[in-house]
Amino acid sequence: MSFEKFELLKSTAVPLPNENVDTDQIIPARFLKAVERKGFGENLFRDWRYHKSNEPIKSFVLNDARYSGQILVAGKNFGCGSSREHAAWALYDYGFRVIVSSYFADIFKNNAYNNGLVPIQLSQAELDILMDRIINHPNTVVEIDLKNQRLNVDEIGLQHKFEINQYKKECLINGYDDFTYLHHMLSEIERYEHYRNAAF
Repeated sequence: MSFEKFELLKSTAVPLPNENVDTDQIIPARFLKAVERKGFGENLFRDWRYHKSNEPIKSFVLNDARYSGQILVAGKNFGCGSSREHAAWALYDYGFRVIVSSYFADIFKNNAYNNGLVPIQLSQAELDILMDRIINHPNTVVEIDLKNQRLNVDEIGLQHKFEINQYKKECLINGYDDFTYLHHMLSEIERYEHYRNAAF
């Protein structure tokens, strides 16, 4: 499956200051029956977004009309718990393209990269400043420049250069998953195999 190409994003952000958000909170286990990546967004944070009667919980940030955008700014240790890839599916399907936190669980971070999401890790001090700004000024624009690996927030003078695996960076910029990346390289693979076989 290919994903939306990512190079430069300017967006408002959604603040989720909760720490230790695990994958079962991101997408509860009862919604994992589907095997395709579509439709998970409607159940993102389901038990935090809705009462058992299916009425929206007005106090939850995704139901707060003040906040919107393609960037989720989350508390420390986001994506902990089980290794379910569906958590990344749900975030992408909902419309998020970037997740910002001061720490990510390793498996979640890799799942994010593999599913069109850019996880960006700030220091705790930087995250606290950004979170406070977004909560109090919902129209704050966050710029993510993937090509130059920079997160910028002009209103507060925040400039952060983030690290990313160069293979994952290339895939995100081109909208590739691992399979479409290999398909893109097919002609080079065939050329290599041709010369390799000719050598024997």
